[in-house]
Amino acid sequence: MRLKRILLFSITLLSLSLAPAFASETEPAAPDVEQPQALAVTINVSGSTVHIANANGMTLQVVSVTGSTVATVKIDSNDKRVELNLTKGCYILKVGKVVRKISIR
Repeated sequence: MRLKRILLFSITLLSLSLAPAFASETEPAAPDVEQPQALAVTINVSGSTVHIANANGMTLQVVSVTGSTVATVKIDSNDKRVELNLTKGCYILKVGKVVRKISIR
């Protein structure tokens, strides 16, 4: 139980320290310009397979809890499946502004 609390505390601290690394580099559109509604990016994980939808042209970043980038994958279609060969542990997945924390057991 104590190890679980320490791990959760470490992940929380890491996610706070990585926030500037995941800051958006694009500026928001002018408020008077109406933009078309884009479909939301979705990230689903099943085992070591990551399914990403509505992210054509974006990049998947996989970051370990130590803060090092483990993998980057260019998304070349609206429906992409990526097989990640990761060791056991906690990772952070990021596509655009969508961020997911995952645990590989």
